[in-house]
Amino acid sequence: MYRDDFDRAGSPERSAEDVFSKPVRAGKRTYFFDVKATKGNNDFYLTITESKRKQERDGSFTYDKHKIFLYKEDFEKFQEGLKDVVEYIKTKCLDGKDYEQRSYDDEPKDAESSDFGQF
Repeated sequence: MYRDDFDRAGSPERSAEDVFSKPVRAGKRTYFFDVKATKGNNDFYLTITESKRKQERDGSFTYDKHKIFLYKEDFEKFQEGLKDVVEYIKTKCLDGKDYEQRSYDDEPKDAESSDFGQF
């Protein structure tokens, strides 16, 4: 679900497969954690969308969007893997620096929008 979808979240014309959405704003990026229902509403899955706002040369804005689908049988493995790599970065890569103090102003201007490895 993207910004225009989020703004219309309560509207009746919204797709029946959308169950819940949690946007997380992080500097120039927004991450959307969306719960979706399969046809028949008998199963659910998660989509994670990264949306990064880009300014075009003419001054207009566009959004680069990247999406992954995560199914319930993979939730635990995904969560464990994410926890492990975040802990590794905090303890081995940041040399004791407080990772929460990172300024989004430090983000490279021409960084790829799909680099989830940069925390």
